[in-house]
Formats: sequence, C-alpha cells, structure tokens
Amino acid sequence: MNLTGKIALVTGGGRGIGKGCALELARHGADILLNDRPGSPDLMATADEIRALGRQCTPIEADAFSRTGCEQMVAAALKATERIDILVSNPAFSRKIGFLDSDPDLFDKTLQRTLTGGFHIGQIVAQHMVDRGGGGKIVFISSVHGEMPISLANAYNAAKAGLNHLARSMSVELLPHRINVNAIAPGWIDTPGEREHFTEDTIEQEGPKLPWGRMGRPDEIGSAAAFLCSNNADYITGIVLPVDGGIRFKGCAADEIATPKD
Repeated sequence: MNLTGKIALVTGGGRGIGKGCALELARHGADILLNDRPGSPDLMATADEIRALGRQCTPIEADAFSRTGCEQMVAAALKATERIDILVSNPAFSRKIGFLDSDPDLFDKTLQRTLTGGFHIGQIVAQHMVDRGGGGKIVFISSVHGEMPISLANAYNAAKAGLNHLARSMSVELLPHRINVNAIAPGWIDTPGEREHFTEDTIEQEGPKLPWGRMGRPDEIGSAAAFLCSNNADYITGIVLPVDGGIRFKGCAADEIATPKD
C-alpha cells in the first residue's frame, strides 16, 4: 500500500478515528493535510506525530461541519500543497436520545454535521480533483449505524445511511474522472470520544462481549483507509466496507440463539 508522493486531506484528524487514518496514511508514505476544529487541543500534537514518521504535515484549523469552513479548509490546503490526491472525510455528531423524545433541532443538527458536512467537503475536493485531472481517492468514515437500527441513535443512524448512499451516488458520477469513492463502516472503536460517553468499567465489561472479543482500534480503521486510498484498490469504488469485528452479526452465533428441541 505505497502512498509515497500522495497528499491526503484528513478531516477531524486530531484524535480518534481521524487521527488513526492520518497516521496510517503517513506510515504508508503520504504527506498529510491535517484538519481539526478551530481551537483543537489535539491538532498540533498529532501533526508532530506525523512529522516524526518522516512525513510532511500541514495542520489546518477549520469547521468541517459548515460550507464556509470546508471552503476555507480546502483553500488553505491548496495554498500549502497545490493539490489534494486523497480525501478522508470524518465528520460526525451524535447524541443518544429516544425517538419519541428527540428534539427536532437536534435531529437537524445531527444530519447537518454528519451527512451534509460530508457532502460539502466531498463536493469541494471532488471539484478540485476533476479540474486538475489524474483521478483521486475519496473515503468517507461512516458507521455500522448506517445499516443497523441501533436504539437511541435515530438521527445518527439516518445520517450515516444517507452518507453511505451519498458515497455510492458520488462514485457513479465520478467514474469518468477515475475518482474512487468509498466508505468505511466502523463498529465500536476505542476512541477518546467513546471514553467520554462510557466509563472505564463499562468499556472493560462490554468489549469482551463483542464478537471479536474486544473493541476496535483507530489504527485498524486507518489501515482500511490506507488500502482504499492505494493503487491496490484501484478497481474498487462505491462500496461501504465494514471494519467492525463482526458486530453486525452479534446474536447470530450458535451459543447466542435459542436451541431447538431434538
């Protein structure tokens, strides 16, 4: 998965899955345009980690949830490097609440940040790739929520399902330009964000109950992104790749289902 000479823009890359993707792309040779929100406490530290791998890294503070923020991000990226070969788009916003109690404004905010934010950065970068020619790679970080109707996450479920189909739709229209568009659907990944929502005890107790016996790691999502952004995946476009340790099949194993009578 040689990415030497490639320039990758990674949004939400200060920590968690975004950081895992940025580091893995760098390990495979890409130089990184690293975005995180304005005032991010993590951006510069992650940029230093990437540089320690021997790669160039340009940190970019910008709001990936808004059209204006995405325009500013891409403008800053192109000022620094003049081209973007790879986009890993990682926008997400989620709050757990039941459907009957959902705040309509919170529902709109979740779709705006998780789905519409992906549209904005995807469109702006794709326009650049088409204008410069030579193809490109776009990877959206989605979620198993896009396929699984997980309770207390109706807005997030809908947003990720929309993101999956956006990726497929983009892939069809960008075929003539040789721009691969794919998505990755992580399962339960051990990130700082998850540790803000769950206690250490909960993570220690629930992780071993997952089909693979543990939570996933950000670098495992990054490895999948590096593959999809490499020439090894040149013939792959329009897919949603689950990287979830089998969580979609939880409850399907023989020891998890009712045993029929003899």
